[in-house]
Amino acid sequence: MQKLYIILLVLIVISCDSKESVENKKSISEKPSMNTELDDKVAALLSEMTLEEKVGQMTQITLDVVTKGDNQFSSAQPYQLDSALVHKAIHTYKVGSILNTPGVPLSRQDWYKTIKIFQDEAAKTPRQIPIIYGIDAIHGVNYTIGATLFPQQIGLAATFNKELVKEVAEISAYETRASSIPWNFSPVLGLGRNPLWPRLWETFGEDVYLGKTMGVAMVEGYQGNLGDPNTVASCMKHYLGYSVPLSGKDRTPAWIPERELRQYFLPAFREAVDAGSVTLMINSGEINGVPVHASKFLLTDVLRNELGFDGIAVTDWADINYLHTRHKVAETIKDAIRMSVNAGIDMSMVPHDFEFIELLVELVKEGSVSEERINSAVSRILKVKMQLDLFENPVTRSEDYPDFGSGKFAQVSKNAALESFTLLKNKNNILPLEKGTKILVTGPTANTMRSLNGGWSYNWQGSEADNYAKDKNTIAEAFVNLGNVFVEGVSFKKSGIDSNTSQEILFEDKNNISAAMKAAKNSDVILLCLGENSYTETPGNINSIMMPKDQIKLAKALSKTGKKIILVLLEGRPIIFNEIEPLVDAVFMGYLPGNHGADALSDLLFGIESPSGRLPINYPKHPHAFVNYNHKHSDNIAVPNYYESDYDQQYEFGDGLSYTSFEYSNLSLSSSEMKQDGSITVSVKVTNTGNRKGKEAVLLFVSDLYASITPEVRALKGYEKITLNEGEFKEVSFTITKDELSFVNESLETIAESGEFEIRIGDLKKKFELK
Repeated sequence: MQKLYIILLVLIVISCDSKESVENKKSISEKPSMNTELDDKVAALLSEMTLEEKVGQMTQITLDVVTKGDNQFSSAQPYQLDSALVHKAIHTYKVGSILNTPGVPLSRQDWYKTIKIFQDEAAKTPRQIPIIYGIDAIHGVNYTIGATLFPQQIGLAATFNKELVKEVAEISAYETRASSIPWNFSPVLGLGRNPLWPRLWETFGEDVYLGKTMGVAMVEGYQGNLGDPNTVASCMKHYLGYSVPLSGKDRTPAWIPERELRQYFLPAFREAVDAGSVTLMINSGEINGVPVHASKFLLTDVLRNELGFDGIAVTDWADINYLHTRHKVAETIKDAIRMSVNAGIDMSMVPHDFEFIELLVELVKEGSVSEERINSAVSRILKVKMQLDLFENPVTRSEDYPDFGSGKFAQVSKNAALESFTLLKNKNNILPLEKGTKILVTGPTANTMRSLNGGWSYNWQGSEADNYAKDKNTIAEAFVNLGNVFVEGVSFKKSGIDSNTSQEILFEDKNNISAAMKAAKNSDVILLCLGENSYTETPGNINSIMMPKDQIKLAKALSKTGKKIILVLLEGRPIIFNEIEPLVDAVFMGYLPGNHGADALSDLLFGIESPSGRLPINYPKHPHAFVNYNHKHSDNIAVPNYYESDYDQQYEFGDGLSYTSFEYSNLSLSSSEMKQDGSITVSVKVTNTGNRKGKEAVLLFVSDLYASITPEVRALKGYEKITLNEGEFKEVSFTITKDELSFVNESLETIAESGEFEIRIGDLKKKFELK
């Protein structure tokens, strides 16, 4: 303890001497020292623990390790715990955390039985330290049968509705605790800036401001008053820079200058830390040749000393071992453990064996890892367990959560889907459709719950969604129930198992384009559902984001029927369709809207509800022109009659149509000048000038007209979702401070430079000067 106080004193002195602004670097000295009642309890318990007990707390294994099965990598079905293996994990190796599913979703009653067994065994150990169980409940508790599944994060971002996102997170936390699980590996705080990346749909899109504000809303929704039995520990992920691999392939190298790391990727984590998130998962990849798990700079200097994060830093799946096997920076697994623990990890998602425990004990005894480093990690783990009230109430009972899977939760999911669907084209106002319109529903995404939910839905790749969501409507079912017709047209590749080799094989269903064309003759309009099947992580890697040729072929064939075509895109990333865009009359971007997405789409098409989603990403038009909306001016150079601009998008960040119309007027600033320590209020009048009620996302963009680092063309700095009846108006106001005008300069300082700035809301603009 004395050593800790000395370190803190030194940091305070350094902080006082530093000329860097508080906004740029937050010193760890700003965090309270260990003097609270909770910290005293942690310290007292830690003082009683053996080295083996401490290292056990730092270890997280997957559920398969303690189940019956052929090997440690999979569980036999029906799933059953192996009591001898459970005893070995908890009593012999003193494991502190378990994660994952047995390969299938469980009922909440089975989750209760499973976790109660673990906690009962933990209660028999000398220190009676409870297990902390973790799960990827990223759009609802997706590994529990009967739970409410919501749109994935990219769809939630499209709502531009922070209050709705917080409500979704609150429900997810409630249903996760109804499953007896206290720890949720969510939200993803990376920026979805590369359309190739297979986890783009797990992000809140490409924008810093949108991502950090949505992230805070989700953290607050999950954690609430942490310790309340309706809340869970959130887990910010994946720290840091995981979402922009240079190749676009998952877990491949990223090259990110530190200035960009600080300007674009750090803010969301900083905001989530300030919002109180108590755990964090580390980026599996490498940045500029340094694996993040081996980076003391990122895991200690920045995360702890600058951001002031004092919670659990847990690895992702097997990532310490990958320092040896994949990244090749550690000659042995033991070296990998030494590097990562000294860099700053607190818990290793091992996940399949106990080697981490054995080798880390050896490292401490040899002096390669200090026991002080172990103590700091274990203190954080114990503290989070106490914050979650696991010592007093290690298991929550399913019967205490009567609203689990309720109709009112389903309505919130549908509302989120309604606000996420983004209308990008509506030629001659073909939408909404009149009641009684005859519709042909066709396309590979039309009759599968996989394309509505995406990955992390009932199982890792979402491949079992059709089995576990049979009571929910696919798009085809929702419209056939209204008397319409479905013909698939083309289908995704289906998989099977070769009986001779036991290997997975792919085979192509026969296309039925001619049948779709025939059915179109008896329909008024065609609802063409294209996009992607479910996937996530490395299995979702692709070499091209061009729309598959068979889907293009179907669209072209249907266009020859002369019928109006409404295109619905269900996809986790933007799939380029510029070849057929002129052939369709309306375009809905559906993202991955969840179990109630089809019912939401039906309401939107028939005008029961009006669309209000906006794109949280740029939608590229060309296969090699991935440019984010907040690009630099030099991305937009064009010389007439010589060459055209590289910045040519199919649709742009913030695009989204409605069935009503909104007029922006009276844009005003409280002052034309602002001091560094001051603020400006920006106000605008928004009027519903159409003939129906509607929701509008009011977006505020700021442009720094000249700066020492080339400024962005524009950047989102505020948004608000409002609802207006026909003829109604509302004044919407935003506050601008130097935080919204700042950037990271060459010296890695966050500064706001004096000069002229421009505010844009809708088609209105105003300038002011920062003094």
